[in-house]
Amino acid sequence: MPQPDNAPAAIAVVSLSKRVFDATGELTILNDINFTVSRGQTIAVVGASGSGKSTLLGLLAGLDVPSTGTVFIDGVDIFSLDEDGRAALRKQKLGFVFQSFQLLGHLTALENVMLPMELRSETYPASVARDKARLMLERVGLSSRLGHYPKLLSGGEQQRVALARAFVTDPPLLFADEPTGSLDAVTGNAVMELMFALNKEHASTLVLVTHDRKVAELCDRELTISAGRLV
Repeated sequence: MPQPDNAPAAIAVVSLSKRVFDATGELTILNDINFTVSRGQTIAVVGASGSGKSTLLGLLAGLDVPSTGTVFIDGVDIFSLDEDGRAALRKQKLGFVFQSFQLLGHLTALENVMLPMELRSETYPASVARDKARLMLERVGLSSRLGHYPKLLSGGEQQRVALARAFVTDPPLLFADEPTGSLDAVTGNAVMELMFALNKEHASTLVLVTHDRKVAELCDRELTISAGRLV
């Protein structure tokens, strides 16, 4: 499937649909989704619970496979790649922030932030990875927590470690799935301010799934998903 003939886009979504089967038959989760995201834009994907927001994010990242349609990232049709190819693309181009932080409990804050660089050891030797991770943790205000394990950190601190990990390799694309969903309002606001500041500093393209209208209003654009359709 060719990429649309418009200006180069960070993301181009073309006729994307996702259907699954359960005991009652076929269930359509996403139906004929089309949109583009320019480089450097911040996009909020909003909608009710169960509308298909997180499914869409998983497809954009190539973590799931569509029933029909495709996704282009920097001009590459990601579903023309096999699983290894999509994993390599994620490693090179994507950063992730999750609601549940997804930190590894047996690693310290510093080691968690070093992890994506260790997966790219050809680019980031161990000494470079350690220095970059330390600087990123200092940037998010956790210079005194380098050796702490996740269980010893508050929710807000864990999410700041996750932000440091997401940005440490300077990914051109950042996907965030309800990043404040596990945090209280005050902590969530602080985390969002930090995430947008980091995104601006790194000139990343941000796609953010959220149910929080105030968070969505901070983005350049909003995409509303309702019953699997873009409205």
